[in-house]
Amino acid sequence: MNDFKQSTSHRSALYTLMSVWFFWGFIAASNGILIPMFKEQFELQQWESQLVDFAFYAAYFVGSILYLLISVFTGGDILNRIGYRQGIMYGFLISAVGTLLFIPAASQHSFFLLLTGLFVVGLGFSLQQTSTQPFMIALGDPATGAQRINLGGAVNNFGTTIGPVIISYVLFGTVTDAAPEGVGIEAVKVPFLVIGAIFLLFALFFRFSNLPTITNDEDIEIGTGVLKYPQLVLGMIAIFCYVGAEVTIGSNLGEYLKQTQNLDSSRISEYVSLFWGSMMMGRWTAALANFNFSKAVKNLLTILTPFVAFGVVLFVNSLRGTDVTPLYIYAIAVFVLIAAYFLSQERPVRTMLIFAGGGIIAMLIGIFTTGQLALFSLISGGLFCSVLWPCIFSLGTAGLGKYTNQGSAYLIMMILGGAVVPVIQGRLADSIGIGLSYVAPLVCFAYLFYFGLIAKRVLLKQGLDFDRDVAMKTGH
Repeated sequence: MNDFKQSTSHRSALYTLMSVWFFWGFIAASNGILIPMFKEQFELQQWESQLVDFAFYAAYFVGSILYLLISVFTGGDILNRIGYRQGIMYGFLISAVGTLLFIPAASQHSFFLLLTGLFVVGLGFSLQQTSTQPFMIALGDPATGAQRINLGGAVNNFGTTIGPVIISYVLFGTVTDAAPEGVGIEAVKVPFLVIGAIFLLFALFFRFSNLPTITNDEDIEIGTGVLKYPQLVLGMIAIFCYVGAEVTIGSNLGEYLKQTQNLDSSRISEYVSLFWGSMMMGRWTAALANFNFSKAVKNLLTILTPFVAFGVVLFVNSLRGTDVTPLYIYAIAVFVLIAAYFLSQERPVRTMLIFAGGGIIAMLIGIFTTGQLALFSLISGGLFCSVLWPCIFSLGTAGLGKYTNQGSAYLIMMILGGAVVPVIQGRLADSIGIGLSYVAPLVCFAYLFYFGLIAKRVLLKQGLDFDRDVAMKTGH
């Protein structure tokens, strides 16, 4: 892999790449606005409305398969041929085509065509992710790649926070989650036309930008040879479980609130947004590692930053006319996040163990208790998910060399967990109850804890000690 130091130019490139993460979060979280709207407009059953998320997340799997197949048939790794920057550009172009499909879909009142549009947007995002994350790792020492990906994750969750608010306002003239009567499916045309135009502008920007052209400059072997690396195979399962846990906790939270807290639809949104906001709290805090603060300042910001993010969540909900005082107690969970972050010392393996372990405890409390304790414990799953993605990605691609691009594609493929695990939990909810159904994310967190244990051993056998290397780079 090309050796890039964190020069001023590469830091500028890193900040440019962070903008891509915003759109991933913006669109993914905005699906929550489209689901109730589509359900009403097309008179769907509940499982049919969930095809919105299924189409979007399944596209990552299909996109990664297509990437690998094209590489095979063209006799070389396509990203190595065109470079990561060009890969991001083509990803934006593909996503732009998907947004444009919303126009004929709305005109024809076609649910299938709308799902197709979301699927194509997801295909573009798949290529963007396959390109962006190894790009960010290559912009510095691989041992600190997780820190740079955390920075992108911080921007991603800002998108998940404001995306539903903006889309709701543009569609309905209100920032509430409920779609008012009289708003037809044609309302999706303008916002997605604007989003498509923005995607095209970003494609042009990446085409003509002065970002460094980075490729994997070692000899490329096409095929499944990358699967000989156990860290990748284990990482693929970890990504499946991570995304599955993240999506299923939030997707089933509405039904949990209805059944266990006796809340109607108008009082659910603040708790769902608190879950996604929890992801933002953790990722904003983790992003601090990318800045050269003194130890004292960094420690202070580590305490203050998650509370600033918590304040953003409360503010966004207050814009919806929500009484946010019931959410104040969640500050206790924020203190737990801060303690976990200090204990992790920004080391990937230690972070995996502490945060996955915290997720296990949170799910157990949520399953075996009731009331507000159970509710906020389940929501805190967002805190414990928040920083796991970059750890998994860095550990899973460590030491792959000429297989790095393929390894990235295989990992992105397993975002499929976001389409599968929620369905599994939904079936469990129908058979054993919504509370006990949270055994699904519990199992996911349990595997993530196992991954933290086994990944360290696997990498040590290959002469890699990520936690030691990160400690040397960060001074811990």
